[in-house]
Amino acid sequence: MNLIYEDNHLLVVNKPNGQLVQGDQTGRRTLLDEGKAWIKQKYGKPGDVFLGLVHRLDRPASGVVVLARTSKAASRLSEEIRSHRPHKIYWAEVSGQVVADGTWQDQLERNEYMSRVVPAPGGKLARLNFIRMSGNKETSRVEVNLVTGRHHQIRVQFSHRGHPILGDRRYGSETTFADNAIALHSREMKIKHPTRDEEMCFTAEPPECWTRNHLEEKRP
Repeated sequence: MNLIYEDNHLLVVNKPNGQLVQGDQTGRRTLLDEGKAWIKQKYGKPGDVFLGLVHRLDRPASGVVVLARTSKAASRLSEEIRSHRPHKIYWAEVSGQVVADGTWQDQLERNEYMSRVVPAPGGKLARLNFIRMSGNKETSRVEVNLVTGRHHQIRVQFSHRGHPILGDRRYGSETTFADNAIALHSREMKIKHPTRDEEMCFTAEPPECWTRNHLEEKRP
């Protein structure tokens, strides 16, 4: 487990590509399972260990995930997330040449597996801001400020404009990125500590597959 931060109320980790955050019908080991096992081993806790999931990150994506070590922290952090107060920054590598920067606003509708852009007033409002960090005619690296947090929002909004995230075959990418991975990384999350009047900022480095695919950061 790639630990970023830990105290009595928080456990913050850098999730690898391909790992489920919480369990599904496959029964595969999850980030939540690993977190509980890590706490149990470190502190020698008998019985079950509490660890609360307060937000999610798509299985093929990587990056910052904040978990709650107490029920009080889980309740307060969940309220922060529902109110859209945390500041979330993502990095993505997408197909094509994206404009220098912009703001996109769409209405998204989801089913069990996917989301799509629909005409207003249908769906739910999805808004993000982005800047183009580097790239060429074939690909662009973008930094995304996620204003709302809809299902697959970044993946859908970029794909809708002809810029699917590399490796994201579900939303139209024809480019392989890495095994069980898409080029989407939760780079930074700012959130209020659940028991202290203090804003915490957590950052995570992209996994090695970004370097192997020659996607090193190149700011202008």
